Amino acid sequence: MATLPIIIAPDPRLKVKCAPVDNVDEAIVTLMADMLETMYLAPGIGLAAPQVGVTKRVIIVDAAGKDDDPNPIKMANPELLSVSEELWTYEEGCLSLPEHYAEVERPARIKVGYLDENNTRCELEAEDLLATCIQHEMDHLEGTLFVDHISALKRNMILRKLVKTKKLKAHDAAD
Repeated sequence: MATLPIIIAPDPRLKVKCAPVDNVDEAIVTLMADMLETMYLAPGIGLAAPQVGVTKRVIIVDAAGKDDDPNPIKMANPELLSVSEELWTYEEGCLSLPEHYAEVERPARIKVGYLDENNTRCELEAEDLLATCIQHEMDHLEGTLFVDHISALKRNMILRKLVKTKKLKAHDAAD
């Protein structure tokens, strides 16, 4: 397994619509394992392939609590099969937008279909934090960030701060 570099917004690679996975082969299994290791080290509860520069429809999530055993879920080609009318609001963050958070409203319960790491078709029902996490990561596959769900004013403030941070890091690295 390897740790992968996480792309920080704003970056055009985070706005690309990802291609479907033909089948979960050895390369995709390795990608999933590397993404999981990267996510745990970050630390985070979800990661999508475009966040590590791969434009494939692959996400991994683990919304287990700190006191719970890890419960990683690896998904290729995830698709929402159903969503609840009931909404749930959660203060989301993102490994590609470090140290920035905003409340986002999403369906409270979902049913998602996907291919697992064994190339087996699976379905999963999720609610609250896990449902939010899956939807957040699935958004990445469409080139959508959580800040695209908030007001333009808040989004622009966050993106300006990220640009400033990137410039400072580039300047420090040049010294």
